[in-house]
Amino acid sequence: MEKTGTQDLDGSPPPPPPPATVPTGVRPQLIDPVKRVMISRPGFGSSGRRIQLEANHFKVSVNSPDETFYQYSVSLSYEDKKPVENKGMGRKIIDNLYQTYSSELGGKRFAYDGEKALYTVGPLPRNKQEFTVVLEESMAKRGSPSRGGSPDEAVKRSRRSLHSKSYIVEINYATKIPLKSVLLALRGAETEKVQDALRVLDIILRQQAANRGCLLVRQSFFHDDSRMLTDVGGGVAGCRGLHSSFRPTHGGLSLNIDVSTTMILTPGPVIEFLKANQGAREARAIDWVKAKKMLKNMRVKATHSNREFKIIGLSEKPCTELYFTLKGKSGDGANGDVQPEEISVYDYFTRHRNLQLPNSAYFPCLDVGKPKKPNYLPLELCSLVSLQRYTKSLSSQQRASLVEKSRQKPLERKKVLTDSMLNYRYDEDPLLAACGISIEKQLTKFDGRVLEAPRLKVGSNEDCIPRNGRWNFNNKRLLNPIKIERWAVVNFSARCDTSQLSRELINCGRGKGIIMERPFTLIEEEHQYRRASPLIRVEKMFEQIKVKLPGPPQFILCVLPEKKNSDIYGPWKKKSLSDFGIATQCVSPTKINDQYLTNVLLKINSKLGGTNSLLALEVVSRIPMIKDTPTMILGMDVSHGSPGRSDAPSIAAVVGSHSWPLISRYRAAVRTQSSKVEMIESLFKPSPNGEDDDGIMRELLLDFYSTTNGQKPSQIVVFRDGVSESQFSQVLNNELDQMIKAYQHLREENIPKFTVIVAQKNHHTKLFQAGGVPENLFSLVLASYQNRLPSLVLQLFDNCGYQNRLSK
Repeated sequence: MEKTGTQDLDGSPPPPPPPATVPTGVRPQLIDPVKRVMISRPGFGSSGRRIQLEANHFKVSVNSPDETFYQYSVSLSYEDKKPVENKGMGRKIIDNLYQTYSSELGGKRFAYDGEKALYTVGPLPRNKQEFTVVLEESMAKRGSPSRGGSPDEAVKRSRRSLHSKSYIVEINYATKIPLKSVLLALRGAETEKVQDALRVLDIILRQQAANRGCLLVRQSFFHDDSRMLTDVGGGVAGCRGLHSSFRPTHGGLSLNIDVSTTMILTPGPVIEFLKANQGAREARAIDWVKAKKMLKNMRVKATHSNREFKIIGLSEKPCTELYFTLKGKSGDGANGDVQPEEISVYDYFTRHRNLQLPNSAYFPCLDVGKPKKPNYLPLELCSLVSLQRYTKSLSSQQRASLVEKSRQKPLERKKVLTDSMLNYRYDEDPLLAACGISIEKQLTKFDGRVLEAPRLKVGSNEDCIPRNGRWNFNNKRLLNPIKIERWAVVNFSARCDTSQLSRELINCGRGKGIIMERPFTLIEEEHQYRRASPLIRVEKMFEQIKVKLPGPPQFILCVLPEKKNSDIYGPWKKKSLSDFGIATQCVSPTKINDQYLTNVLLKINSKLGGTNSLLALEVVSRIPMIKDTPTMILGMDVSHGSPGRSDAPSIAAVVGSHSWPLISRYRAAVRTQSSKVEMIESLFKPSPNGEDDDGIMRELLLDFYSTTNGQKPSQIVVFRDGVSESQFSQVLNNELDQMIKAYQHLREENIPKFTVIVAQKNHHTKLFQAGGVPENLFSLVLASYQNRLPSLVLQLFDNCGYQNRLSK
């Protein structure tokens, strides 16, 4: 609230001015520094050959920019005021709320995020409202005996009575979010609500998908359609769906739609799932201890009653030994005495329900009841329902299968995207229509530029010129080849002749300038361990290495039994690098030729400190902005544990360039930090006394200083990977602040200029060559026209597997 005059609204005089000097014993209060914000793009390039491109962005027009979203907090509880914790109930309750109280809500349509927020276009009649919502739930439980069940009760249950349940819904006004903030941000203005407005638009898309019965995974939506499933083994399938989200671009607001894939449990009979999951040929080979752990919390449908249940465990006894009391009638007429009967679950379903269970007699039953009131179903009567997410990490074989089977040709992907726009009619949603939003049905067209690929400088002062997207090192010498005097070969493969392999490698290395002595020894895996687990095989191999080698070699060439996805690879790398600190190169050659050996030698030379090549511009110091100014380049990323591993720490890694004016030599620094934390915590890490710094930046700055003849970086370019748009501010105001403090801790006053570039890989922008060209792009393309897409770095793969960088 504004003040008028020189007095506060309550009439009290203004506070006295602050003293000119700080009194003794009073500590000055620190003021938060001004927050750094992103700058607008200063311009656009013009180099290269122009090319017509299309992107999977559909232009959005906003015809009512003055509309405002009103956000309301939503509280769901039972009649006894206990909160509703079942997430799946929220949408059902809110849907019923609209149907029942539409007039009390002013006829307003709203978007619900599925949790605690609700959005409308324009305000509701009152800022605070409370409603009672009644849902009718089916109470039928036919066909699943529980302890103490009786036929009479089963008959009653079979009639599927309906039970009413009441819920209390409280709606309270929270804030306003103007739609205009998006348009202002597109013009370069700094607005606080732009991300909030975009989030509301995305929530509207999520609600559309939820109403169609889709599985929601953030902004990706998956239909229950068996044609969209791709089996990857182990009872797991890839489910293909669509990602859709509103994105701000240089040309205005756009709807980004892309093909998306998530992992789900393969729907179908539970027994078939367990066989596939455990690789068992027959049901009797299933490990029930593993099965119990795997099945917990999965949802199944009982085929005899068509009802869904949630699995809480497995019975400890098999179906024929699992007894319960069944009340029955005996004697003459309707007044016969009631005689309880002890009956097994197997007999109940076969005799009383007349169901065939040829395989269930000696299997455990699924417990679909409650912890203190079990409810048993034979496995043969249960099937996994569709669209249940599988969140565990995939095996290497499953990942390879998913990549192979999910590959789409560009024209196929393009057709899927354009068809989805026609079929789903996004802009017909009442909320989007209320905002005057209309969406074009065709992909965005724009101009790109094909850049000349960079040349490399190799040995003998030769240039290496790329052809068809590749730099070929055949018949080329390396720029700085190393000499290998102590090395060994270990062989886990029964089909590889390691003697021939080592001879061919030495001969090929000689042509590249690498001088390799003969290997100290060739170690073959002992036959009795070839069927052992990967860990045992690696342990036994290292026992041989310690016996046969007098000391640590420069590197070990390891021949693996499989070309791809070998189970030995992980244990071998961990043992050799973590436990012994020995560099290794793994190979699995099916055909030994000069091209294959050259690729292997390029890796070996780099791992042992050699230099394969430099950019031609590097050698002559002609890189703009860098050749005259000491420049340090940083690359930063954080790796997190696999899904379900909340105890695994995150790993922060930063590489920093050294030996300026070169830009292709780097030193790596690695630290562990709190699990699932994306912001790097140890860039600046002062000791408790404030004198020492064990942070990453100090390590890299000192390395830069020592390798550039005492030069200090005047500018630092940071490439930050793995952060979303909502985290940009944290990078600028948290991580960058740590870097500056680390520099100041070295007693430096002149802070270098920092340029922070966020490299986003996990976006959904895809480019297509216009005109129906069936392949993706082979060359380096810059799409930099201000009337279209945002400034992102794109990475495409063509059908043959070539990797291309596309930057805009």
